Amino acid sequence: MAHPVIGHRGAEMQELIKDLTPRLRPLFGTRAHDIFLTTCSATGLWEAALRNCVARRVLVPVCGAFSERFYEVALACGLEADPLHVEWGRAVPAQGIADMLATGRYDAVALVHNETATGVTNPLSEIAEAVRRQGDVVFLVDAVSSLGGIPVEVDRNGIDVCLASVQKCLALPPGFSICAVSPRALERSARRVGKGYYLDFVRLKGFFDRNLPMATPSVSHIFALRAQMKRIEAEGLEARYARHRALADLARAWASAQFGLFAEEKARSNTVTCVANTRAVDVARFIQELATRGFAISNGYGRLKEATFRLGHMGDHTADGLRELLGAMDAILSEVFT
Repeated sequence: MAHPVIGHRGAEMQELIKDLTPRLRPLFGTRAHDIFLTTCSATGLWEAALRNCVARRVLVPVCGAFSERFYEVALACGLEADPLHVEWGRAVPAQGIADMLATGRYDAVALVHNETATGVTNPLSEIAEAVRRQGDVVFLVDAVSSLGGIPVEVDRNGIDVCLASVQKCLALPPGFSICAVSPRALERSARRVGKGYYLDFVRLKGFFDRNLPMATPSVSHIFALRAQMKRIEAEGLEARYARHRALADLARAWASAQFGLFAEEKARSNTVTCVANTRAVDVARFIQELATRGFAISNGYGRLKEATFRLGHMGDHTADGLRELLGAMDAILSEVFT
């Protein structure tokens, strides 16, 4: 982020993007998709995916606050959309999606892979197969809190648009997002009207084919993303995924001993643990006490604000760092909440 800023239309920027783009392909798990860099939060890419790719009606599985917002964004974009409501804490069932797609009403599915509000990872490969069986249904996947921490495998899962912001598993400052876009999604985009300007996939492709951003980007983020991708390459993706699994095991063991886990066992996330507040502690005070010791956790999100709290163990976190946090939490529980 401290690298001197360069002009976004010059040869140096072209070389930067030319070097960065192939580094992102293994992260997404794609060989052929276009990679776009966007100066916005992932919410902007929600709008982009929906406005570029949905012609008739989109099915949005809702299993937490963020997938609920994905549905709300579809409506706000003036699209026809239906939710598939799933009890919070449970994974989206592939069969439920298959049943709704069998009606023939939908030309798109918009899925949150890893629901940060509930600590649930949805069964991506199973859902992908349900979508694939329906033929011309585009598959839009929010991988905000999974990309770089949990395998996504864009090509293998037939994902048409996979989007993520960089502040979660990529451990960079917020305000920048990336996406992988399939040829089929670009064909959809070419036929769409009223899709806007800034995040028009066809327009973006015209620039990124020349290794240029479409508009003035956060240049510092692009330099930082390249530096972080070099670190990820040095660690190795499989080792990175294994580290996230180990951190999740550590967090879940602590949560099981001290409280309980909100997410059903088969769907628990490797990047965030949602702890059920079975001891009815004052979550706000718990967070304040942790802050005095130099640690930060998040309360429950939305309607789960007091019923849960969340431990993020994604990005560049280590087992030693997580153990320090858990030790501080143990101390607060014994000193303050006895």
